[in-house]
Amino acid sequence: MTNQMDEQDLKERLSLIENMIAEGRRTTAHWSWVCVLWGVAYFAAMAWTAWGSHKVWAWPVCVVAALVVMAVGVSGNRSRGGHEKHPETTMGRAIGSVWMGLGISMMLLIPALGISGRLGDVHVFIAIVASFLGLANGACGLMLRWKAQIACAALWWATSVACLFGSENQAVIIFLVAIFLCLIVFGFYGMVLESRERRQRGAVHA
Repeated sequence: MTNQMDEQDLKERLSLIENMIAEGRRTTAHWSWVCVLWGVAYFAAMAWTAWGSHKVWAWPVCVVAALVVMAVGVSGNRSRGGHEKHPETTMGRAIGSVWMGLGISMMLLIPALGISGRLGDVHVFIAIVASFLGLANGACGLMLRWKAQIACAALWWATSVACLFGSENQAVIIFLVAIFLCLIVFGFYGMVLESRERRQRGAVHA
């Protein structure tokens, strides 16, 4: 009897873990538009820096614009009651905490390095940003057991190392490729997954 109860308890715990992981993936897919947003913001800032005038304003303007758009999107999502009013889970809070920690770290460190004059090397800037993004994607990918996000983390880490070798132009090209694959492509991939799941749930309830 005890063995049967232990077996049932183990099955229930495994089921709970699987449900938490699935919900975490759904939450990540729901917010994947943010990846696309920041990918576009990075591309815009780097294009402005390369070809535009008043280059000193490129990153501040693009970052602030992305933050405003993200704030509007988050506010609109909350006013609609979130994605189908799913209750917040422990996994969801953990993932949110990882990305919030990343955002705070980057918002504090990078401007401070720029103001102090210690961020003049493009190679160092790219290495810092890529390693931060690799950390966040790696932590979330391992928690969610999501191979696509773990692959993004590996690519960010590879970028953080590779950009330190070669010319400045080569470092920028490597960074642009990582942005495209790990932010824009991964973001659209998450949006497609969410759209597909929403259609499947609609078909079930129809």
